[in-house]
Amino acid sequence: MPFIIWFTGLPSSGKTTLGKLLTEYLISKGYEVEWMDSDELRRVLTPNPKYTLEERDWFYNVLIWLAHKFYSHGVNVIISATGNKRIYRDRLKTMIDNFIEVYLKCDLNVCIERDAKGIYKLGLSGRSKTVPGVGVAYEEPINPDIIIETDKHSVEESFNYLIEKLRGMGYI
Repeated sequence: MPFIIWFTGLPSSGKTTLGKLLTEYLISKGYEVEWMDSDELRRVLTPNPKYTLEERDWFYNVLIWLAHKFYSHGVNVIISATGNKRIYRDRLKTMIDNFIEVYLKCDLNVCIERDAKGIYKLGLSGRSKTVPGVGVAYEEPINPDIIIETDKHSVEESFNYLIEKLRGMGYI
């Protein structure tokens, strides 16, 4: 039975890094996997994103639809996307049986320090009012399946912990 794993957390908390590592790992073990990284999807779906609240709602509805479509065809899906509103993640969770929410918990100041894309710079300067954690709220998961404190652990430690948890849950 396929599964969907959604990496959620503030921008620069490690979603893309861990999503890519997990995808590569699963493929190397023979799993059929589709990795849906929000930055990659935005390049195709919204080449000139405005990051308005309406655009975010539209984007996450499309992401959820695509993930469900892959899942319904037996493909495992890895999502690396902030999904700053709990409703986005909860909507997908109610649609499928095998949903794993992985919360990458990371202090906002650490995320700001890591920010290679300049997202927080835009938010802190006031040029963007919709940066999760700065301009709009990031709604932490209420009961995530896995919590990884990426500000306290290296990428390798975080990945190893993730694999251990997924094994323990019977997904790999």
